[in-house]
Amino acid sequence: MAGIISVSRKDLAQRRQKLRRQRRIKIIQTIWRTLAATGMAGGLLWVTVQPIWVLRTSTQVVMRSNSKLLSAQITQSLLQLSYPQSLWRIEPATIAETLKKQPAISQASVSRRLFPPGLIIEIREKSPVAIAQMLPKQNTSNCQNQPQSSEKSTDKSTNPCLKNPHTQNKHSQVNLLDANGALIPWQKYTALNPNGKLPSLKVIGVPEQYRAYWHQLYQAVSQSGIQVTEIDCQDPTNLILKTELGNVHLGVPTQLAEKFHVLKQLEQLPSQLDSQQIAYIDIKNPSSLLVHTN
Repeated sequence: MAGIISVSRKDLAQRRQKLRRQRRIKIIQTIWRTLAATGMAGGLLWVTVQPIWVLRTSTQVVMRSNSKLLSAQITQSLLQLSYPQSLWRIEPATIAETLKKQPAISQASVSRRLFPPGLIIEIREKSPVAIAQMLPKQNTSNCQNQPQSSEKSTDKSTNPCLKNPHTQNKHSQVNLLDANGALIPWQKYTALNPNGKLPSLKVIGVPEQYRAYWHQLYQAVSQSGIQVTEIDCQDPTNLILKTELGNVHLGVPTQLAEKFHVLKQLEQLPSQLDSQQIAYIDIKNPSSLLVHTN
């Protein structure tokens, strides 16, 4: 019994020593891990506060539009960032939301670039489908009250009631229009696309009046197969189209599919009737087509 008791006490003492040794190792490992984590955090903090992580000029911002690199001048005009500025204080999501509020931009994504420090911005521009022109109101009362002599009637330069179309276009408000009816300022679009191709379709009228039905109208025009160069929306009860067949009185913007289907059937009209003899085509009622002649 004495031999068994002495062996048991020896084993217990060895086990205690082993446990103490393991406990010391765990404590040392914990201390090293803490020191390593603290050192890494301190190193990252030191790196982030270095002057290298600063945007100093707009050349450090790369902006692309449809895989096309934009100039630093255009980038600065869109971003309007102040320099110098810490790269870590810039919020990419906020910049993206600000860019999407630009009238010529539909989508935007912003990300930080670490080496070299900078920003990478990808934008998607709105695609204009028509030129929106709103003609200014003309003062016709002065023209009606003004006496017109035979001499002045022949002199266009001295008659204020005779407008030069080039001068009139300069005073009219011109913007661009996308397929959803959103206005794109002319200057904004040309700044992003100095060599961009402008649409051939022109819309005349107040955008606030025809915006409600513009999407359906444009879809009908683009899918009709008839070449339309101008849409006059000044009278919402009678839209007037300039087409390859002549002037078309569309009426109110309803039953568009039926009206353009009827118009499509008149493609052979120029070969049957001289276009100069056609005053206008009336499809206000698609079931009763009228061709008015001079």
